Amino acid sequence: MELNTIKPGAGSKKARRRVGRGIGSGLGKTAGRGHKGQKSRAGGYHKVGFEGGQMPLQRRLPKRGFLAVTIVKAAEVRSGDLARVEGGAIDLASLKKAGVVPASAERAKIILAGDVSKAFKVSGIAASKGAKAAIEKAGGSVAALEAAPAAGRLAKKPATVAAEAEKSKQAKSKQAKSKPAKSKPAK
Repeated sequence: MELNTIKPGAGSKKARRRVGRGIGSGLGKTAGRGHKGQKSRAGGYHKVGFEGGQMPLQRRLPKRGFLAVTIVKAAEVRSGDLARVEGGAIDLASLKKAGVVPASAERAKIILAGDVSKAFKVSGIAASKGAKAAIEKAGGSVAALEAAPAAGRLAKKPATVAAEAEKSKQAKSKQAKSKPAKSKPAK
């Protein structure tokens, strides 16, 4: 083999289709576009989904559901991937450092998928029942995740305030029932 004899394998290069170059090519005259009509004209076409003025399918069907804003910020961690984390302590920062979860993740949850080979001390991360059992069986521990109040939401009323409000509401309804109804004067 010499440099001047190298060529592509047989059948690997196919000549470009040249339309409108005579009847012998099979794509002469109308160049595969057929006779007349919008699709045969230069620049003549329609937008995707256009049905000739009829209400298109994507507009006939109802809108449904929504895309949650938190969907990309939560990450799922397989229990088998915990071995990639250096050290025995596992939190969100160590998972990001090991490349187990994306850097944009704001929270994570460990699920049971794979073996837990050594003892890990998990904190600040949620874990499924099975994953928690597997980690504890390997000699590790999972700290209880404290639910932080959601940002931008009002805090719930304390039980005493709510109880007082309920009592005053009941007292008002009793007063309204005890008052005699005003009778209309007879004509």
